[in-house]
Amino acid sequence: MAKDKVTKKNQVKKMSPYNKFIKEELPKIKSENPGLSHKEAFKKAAQQWATSPENPKNNEGKKAEEEPKKADDSKKDAEKTDAESKEEAAK
Repeated sequence: MAKDKVTKKNQVKKMSPYNKFIKEELPKIKSENPGLSHKEAFKKAAQQWATSPENPKNNEGKKAEEEPKKADDSKKDAEKTDAESKEEAAK
């Protein structure tokens, strides 16, 4: 007996954050600049995406900025333990 094929016609794929952003921003850009070609409007939307807070890569950038602070804190902790161990050795 052959298995029935499962069709995926009714399943909707989840939109990526980029696609959601472009879908929302493109009409705004076109309404603000009616003479702009679709290609130019799309370029402008893509440029806005690069700095948008909705862009997950921008959120990673914020995390990356926080990581050096954590590294600095761990260096300070290491320096404290070194200083403490030197004090104990001197006693």
